[in-house]
Amino acid sequence: MSAPNSGTAAGRLAQAFTREHHQIDEGIENYIANAGADPHARAQSLLSGIDALRRHIYLEEAIVFPHLPQDTLMMPLMVMHREHGELWRRMNALEASLRATTAPEQLETSCQELLSVLEQHNSKEEPIIYPYMDTALSPEEQSHLESLLDGGGLPEGWVCKAA
Repeated sequence: MSAPNSGTAAGRLAQAFTREHHQIDEGIENYIANAGADPHARAQSLLSGIDALRRHIYLEEAIVFPHLPQDTLMMPLMVMHREHGELWRRMNALEASLRATTAPEQLETSCQELLSVLEQHNSKEEPIIYPYMDTALSPEEQSHLESLLDGGGLPEGWVCKAA
């Protein structure tokens, strides 16, 4: 299967997932940008970004990836799973640092490192994986995924494959 044309209605899911990438980045960037803000409010921005990223990884790994052409995308999907594991471990470390009241400068550095890993990850995922989303999933699966994008959460206890 070749990569579909995402210039029509197909591409809707790819656009939604790409938009979510930007929203996740903004949550983390807000933490870095608001150095003088109330520490609790600042942490909430970061935790919201982390929660959104965890849910995003869940949607990809549990719903999207299994429906993509495994023969065509075998290597890219392996890379995505590996990178999701790295992102997951970094999120765990950030949450632990917040609980331990780690120095803000160290947290900011960890956030910048997470953003760098996300940028590298997204630069591969968006052009290689996302073009397949709207054609590889059935209309029912697309509808289910859209409803989860609009307000679904991460199932209790779910952890990404390579965490």
